Amino acid sequence: MARRRTEQDQGPFRADQLREGDEYELSRGHPIWCAPQGQRGSQANLAGGEVVDTDADVESAGLDPGFSPEPGTLRAPDVAVGNLRNEPGWGKGAPLLALEYADTGRDEAELQRKIQDLLEARTRVIWVARLVGPRRVEVYEPGQPLRVMVSGEELRAPGILRNPVPVDALFERKVAHEIVLRNLLQRRGYESLDQVRAEGEAEGKAEGEAKGKADALLAVFALRGLAVTEEQRGGVLACRDLRALDRWIARALTAASVAEALA
Repeated sequence: MARRRTEQDQGPFRADQLREGDEYELSRGHPIWCAPQGQRGSQANLAGGEVVDTDADVESAGLDPGFSPEPGTLRAPDVAVGNLRNEPGWGKGAPLLALEYADTGRDEAELQRKIQDLLEARTRVIWVARLVGPRRVEVYEPGQPLRVMVSGEELRAPGILRNPVPVDALFERKVAHEIVLRNLLQRRGYESLDQVRAEGEAEGKAEGEAKGKADALLAVFALRGLAVTEEQRGGVLACRDLRALDRWIARALTAASVAEALA
C-alpha cells in the first residue's frame, strides 16, 4: 500500500538519501510510504518470486529490490527480474520484468504512477496480480494497450523468461511449486519430470542387463574351472559396459585363464 500524492512538480528528495530498509519509495523526488504486506500478499509474492526466479533463462531476480533510474526516483517492485547485481545499494535503471501484487487497501493512483515510472525507466513487462475480486493479472508493456489475463491462461515474457507462466502460479502455492520443479529440471538439462523417469527406467534396465551378463561371465569361468580372484570378481560385477561384457564372455569360452579373458 502507498500514500496518495498529488504533487506534479519535482520534489526535494533523492534516492541516495534513503538507506536499505527505509520504508519509502520516491517518484520524481516525492516520498511514498510503503506499508508491510499482509498475509495473503506475502504468500503470493513468495510464490510468484520462486516461479520467475527459477526460469531457466533468468540470471537475476529479487524480492522488493530498489531501482533508481534517476536521482529523484526509487521504485521497488514486489518481484523484479533482470538487471540485479550481487552487491549493496540500489539497482541502476529498471528491471526487465516487474511483478506487483495489489490487495485490499492498495492506492490505485499510486500503483498507476509506479507502473508509469517503471515503464519510463524501460521496464519491458509489468504484471499486476489482483488479489481482490476475480483472479486476474494485468499486463503492461510500453506502447501496448492493457491486457488482462485470467485463471487458466498463460503469461509470456519473450526474451526474459523461457517458459510461459500460468496465471494460477502467481496465486496458488501448489501450482507455483509445479512450475518451479519444471524450471529446476530444465536448469539441469531435463525438459520434464517424465524425461527424468524415462532416463531412470532406461538406467535401471541397463543396470539389470549388465548384472545378468556379469553373472553369466562368472558362471562360464566356474564351469570351465578357471580360478577368479576377488579383485577380478569385483571388476566384473562393477562393469556396466555391455559390449565389454560380451567380449569377455566370448573370450571366456576358450581362454586359458581369467586374466586372458579379461585382457
